[in-house]
Amino acid sequence: MSTTAASPAKAANPGGPEVSSKKTLINTGIGNALEWYDWSIYATFSIYFAREIFNPADPVASILGAMAIFAVGFIFRPIGGLFFGWMADRVGRKAVLLTTVGGIALGALMIGLTPTFETAGVFAAVMLLVARLIQGLAYGGEMPTAQTYLAEMAPPERRGLWSSMIYVSGTIGACLGIFMGVIMNLFLSPEQMSEWGWRIPFFIGALGGLWALVGRSQLHESETFKTNKTKRPSIWPEFRRNWKSAFRVIGLTIGGTVCYYVWSVSAVQQAVVVHGMPQATALNASLLANVVLIISLPFWGKFSDRFGRRPALIIGNVVPLLLFFPMNAMVGQSFISLFFPAALILIFMGATLANTPAVFAELFPTSVRTVGVAFPYAVAVAIFGGTAPYLQNWISTTYSVSAFSVYVCLLLLISSVVAFFLPETKGKDLRH
Repeated sequence: MSTTAASPAKAANPGGPEVSSKKTLINTGIGNALEWYDWSIYATFSIYFAREIFNPADPVASILGAMAIFAVGFIFRPIGGLFFGWMADRVGRKAVLLTTVGGIALGALMIGLTPTFETAGVFAAVMLLVARLIQGLAYGGEMPTAQTYLAEMAPPERRGLWSSMIYVSGTIGACLGIFMGVIMNLFLSPEQMSEWGWRIPFFIGALGGLWALVGRSQLHESETFKTNKTKRPSIWPEFRRNWKSAFRVIGLTIGGTVCYYVWSVSAVQQAVVVHGMPQATALNASLLANVVLIISLPFWGKFSDRFGRRPALIIGNVVPLLLFFPMNAMVGQSFISLFFPAALILIFMGATLANTPAVFAELFPTSVRTVGVAFPYAVAVAIFGGTAPYLQNWISTTYSVSAFSVYVCLLLLISSVVAFFLPETKGKDLRH
């Protein structure tokens, strides 16, 4: 791929330094993978560290406390999206890509160093909260800036394919988080996992952040940004002028964010707790389903480059909506009962995940392209994605598992309607 894409990468940045497409894709994707890795390991290992950081006398309250802090971290995403989006549109994409990955790595290090409730009391939960707030700020700017950067660097006729790499790298990061759970459960006892084993994935995340910083320092600024830097109008009038696009970002985000969380992140916990599936079986099934998603993403990126963004987004929202309840009913105690429904829904979700980075970039002019995506995207993820773990536990416990499924389907329905009325943006010139 790197050989055939190197020339278009140069053509997409006329007058600028020649940049390897392989280097651009990998170094942009490393930080994005780190964000998803941290998200995944928090969800995967929360059943262990919740009992250490919170009061172990009440296991239910401990896991709810861990999920509440998970949600609180998302509250800061809109603030991070607003600040880092503005920074990316004023200072540059590269500066933000370096800053956000540094914040993500710092948060991971802090979580790994968080003391236990027994040694530090309530300070342990406070340190976990601060770490998640730092990561929340960084998350708000990381993905929107990364997808804006890739969309501007990509050849217009291959923008869908290039943009699919955002979720390829992200899902690889999520898979690495799940894989850590698989490996550590093989070699460590539940007691060892609770006492110290859960810290290892967070330390690895911090080291990954250092690697990402080195890689991203080698990137060149987007020529689209540099060309328009000296003729930028004020951000806020431009943002208000593009309010319809901002609401489209929210509408397209809410369904996919929560549906992805259900079938890619929390599927392990739900299969174990609700259906009694052995944890190792659930981890293996979820991991393989995510691998299937990764394989499908470039296909959907190419699909949109040929047939359009709108058809891909309609497929990616409507089909998971129709399959949600039948696939949910299939989940039981065996490997195939989780792998098959998760893989099937994630394959079709790939049509949305692969193409929203390109669509979001194509909806806004260069002057507000990052903040125009970052702020509404962060608001949607904070309100719906950040509360998903807590709501899933609370609604399923208070009412029923199917009640939460109705909630997810309503969000997918909204996203389907937005996709149906979306203007086609394939091949749009981003230089304005």
